[in-house]
Amino acid sequence: MTVPLRFGYKASAEQFGPAELLDYAVLAEEVGFDSVFISDHLQPWLHEGGHAPASVPWLGALGAKTSRVLIGTSVLTPTFRYNPTVVAQDFATLGVLYPGRVILGVGTGEALNEANLGIAWPGPPERFQRLKEAIGLIRRLWSEDRVTFDGTYYTARNITIYDKLDEPVPIYIGAAGPAATRLAGRTADGFITTSGKKPELYTETLLPALDEGLAKAGRTREDIDTLIEVKVSFDHSVEAAREKTRFWAPLALTPDEKMGVDDPVEMQRLGEQLPIERAASRFIVSTDPDEHVERIGWYVDHGFRHLVFHDPGHDQATFLRMYGEEILPRLRAKYGA
Repeated sequence: MTVPLRFGYKASAEQFGPAELLDYAVLAEEVGFDSVFISDHLQPWLHEGGHAPASVPWLGALGAKTSRVLIGTSVLTPTFRYNPTVVAQDFATLGVLYPGRVILGVGTGEALNEANLGIAWPGPPERFQRLKEAIGLIRRLWSEDRVTFDGTYYTARNITIYDKLDEPVPIYIGAAGPAATRLAGRTADGFITTSGKKPELYTETLLPALDEGLAKAGRTREDIDTLIEVKVSFDHSVEAAREKTRFWAPLALTPDEKMGVDDPVEMQRLGEQLPIERAASRFIVSTDPDEHVERIGWYVDHGFRHLVFHDPGHDQATFLRMYGEEILPRLRAKYGA
């Protein structure tokens, strides 16, 4: 198959309440975006001014208020806060309501959203194994009539998902390292990662790992959707565009700096210690539409076919209209999308 080139909107649940975020997502469809993906957080990156609407009911509302865009999570963790059987039921229902439009994006999670529930937060190897097992259970629940399952981490007894489509909801795996990326290549319908890191992470680690996983499954890049959240800040001045990134300073923390942090107050403190240059380093910061297109094009040229744009500012309506008018047409003209 030929994977189409798509342009999406990242709905930042950490920054906006549910009603306001829903209005932005509806506007994204109106101005020409192809998809809307919402983050799934129990707690936001910042305590002051942060939000954390629940992703599943929000997606139900979004599906009802739109007609065309793909909708999904980027990403939900189906291993601790959510039992995989509950996730299977939730997304089967969304799939029935909005056939062909729903995507389940999953990942191994972070302490900020799970550990405060009294869960002993394990290291990356166990979280990875839990994710593999959870995906397997979800797929069995979607493909079999009645499931009994005894796994290392999860158990199901005589479970039937009564409302589901014959064609299951696609599962995308979010990854920032080679192991989960190889898993996406072997088993997933899509691969999700984020932009703004060192180029060699993509060219020397993630994309080779994806190709390795695909090869093990006898697949190619044409058999999987490659999605990247592209962080962009587009404004009337460079200073304004740079300043907008300050809210998202915690994203610039290294894994070691934020490892095990489960309190938004502490995450905010760590982010506030970073200089604005470091916060802005994860974003394409420019007033020039052609520069945005050129720098976004680097990801297209390296094989990403689904680019989901995340703007850090509070005026999302202006961003959506500007990107819809200035950037998306240029990208479609250049790449034939």
